[in-house]
Amino acid sequence: MTALRHAFELRYLPLTLAVLGAVLFGLVGLASGSAQVEVLALLCVMVAAVGAHDLTQTRHAILRNYPIAARLRFLLEKVRPEIRQYFFEADKDGAPFPRDTRAIVYQRAKGVLDKRPFGTQYDVYQEGYEWLHHSLMPSQTPDLDTLRVQIGRTGEGRQPYSASVLNISAMSYGALSANAVRALNKGAKLGGFAHDTGEGGVSPYHREMGGDLIWEVGSGYFGCRTPDGRFDPDRFAATARDPQIRMVELKLSQGAKPGHGGVLPAAKVTAEIAAIRGVPQGQDCLSPAAHSSFSTPIGLLEMVARMRELSGGKPAGFKLCIGHGWEFMAICKAMLETGITPDFIVVDGKEGGTGAAPLEFMDHLGMPLRDGLSFVHNALVGVGLRDSIRVGASGKIISAFDMARVLALGADWCNVARGFMFAIGCIQAQSCHTGLCPTGVTSPDPLRQRGLVVPDKAERVHNFHRNTLHALAELLAAAGLSHPSDLRPHHLLRRGPDERAISYADHYRPLAPGQLLADPAGDARFAEAWRVSRADSFARFG
Repeated sequence: MTALRHAFELRYLPLTLAVLGAVLFGLVGLASGSAQVEVLALLCVMVAAVGAHDLTQTRHAILRNYPIAARLRFLLEKVRPEIRQYFFEADKDGAPFPRDTRAIVYQRAKGVLDKRPFGTQYDVYQEGYEWLHHSLMPSQTPDLDTLRVQIGRTGEGRQPYSASVLNISAMSYGALSANAVRALNKGAKLGGFAHDTGEGGVSPYHREMGGDLIWEVGSGYFGCRTPDGRFDPDRFAATARDPQIRMVELKLSQGAKPGHGGVLPAAKVTAEIAAIRGVPQGQDCLSPAAHSSFSTPIGLLEMVARMRELSGGKPAGFKLCIGHGWEFMAICKAMLETGITPDFIVVDGKEGGTGAAPLEFMDHLGMPLRDGLSFVHNALVGVGLRDSIRVGASGKIISAFDMARVLALGADWCNVARGFMFAIGCIQAQSCHTGLCPTGVTSPDPLRQRGLVVPDKAERVHNFHRNTLHALAELLAAAGLSHPSDLRPHHLLRRGPDERAISYADHYRPLAPGQLLADPAGDARFAEAWRVSRADSFARFG
């Protein structure tokens, strides 16, 4: 059956035709003795041999899934610079095209040279261009093993985690294929960094390779839910105490679709998905927009504290995209009132990606990462809690410079999704929701998944992580710094109107430690949100 399915899928048509041509022309040639027909048979045999090689090689998922036909794509890649030069126009200022960041990821993942000739491809005088100050006395490039941050307290039965400053962001099994999850987790194991499970639960494919996991628990409580969809503390504890799980994360909202629930249709709830998520097979799987276990800021913090206790003292925190400013201020007031603080907060920017969000949500709902991150960092500084809480950042971070920007704005570490997807072969075909992903990254189809060879792609995940950290280390050294925590807003500039250079310190003005407590009305950016917030409610008062 598998062979027949291969033959009748259009993506195998060139190989099928080559095999049929070799057989047909071969038989005709033998019967007629025609040299011309025998040459055609030989050509078909050669094409079929190329196709057979494509099916069995392990380096390129697109060739394994589209033998022969995919070679046209690689040919076009070879002539891409010339195509751009002769068939496209520069922008109105005459600036050449910006860099293809996906190509940079591919190069770093494959461990090949990622240098570029002829200077920057950006218009450095265009509004919005950003750069990092360098030092006339560069420091020594820091060792990559030092680019880590401790999350969680020591003592009191706690289990703090030493995390890399670059980790894999939340992507669920089901959204990603089994082989994609395997490759990501094995890469995390090879490189000593963390892999966030996404809210779809801890699957066997997350566990198989033994890489560090951050277990994300969403409003559906998948993997730790009661039959009626509420939080089950016993099931949570049984999973969270697994040594492979290093941190537990409560998802409040996601950047690409904040305030939006989800439905996995009954037809897609297979026996495997049902077992992983703890839901009935053959019924719609609901992920509500809001949590059922709490409804107030104090309740949220009590939930985080409960997760920390049930996990055996592992770091516990929450993830959110910032919306109403007073809601986060209410959480800060709840921290002060109860004395309960999360070990970490992950700020997700609205530019984060997903294959399951309405267009309006992706484009126009939620706060962009740098704005949200600056708000959270300054709010925690303003209430005197920043030193006790680590802050992660996620949302369209790919390059080392992307990392430097958010680290300077207050992040302690970065989570990356699309960069690691590129590393395992994603070509942005934008067919994630169809099940027809050409590289097998998001497809549930085993035939398409076979294109993604786990050992090869895991090494690319490892390479991308290592080479991106190396680029970050070189940026730090050039700026005269020794650790990402040394980055500050004044290290970066942004081109404003009329070609003026504006420091990040002016664009994202910092609060002084304890300023919200000492002078609540002193900064207009926070004063109103602080005034109308209360620890016992997410509502606006006044």
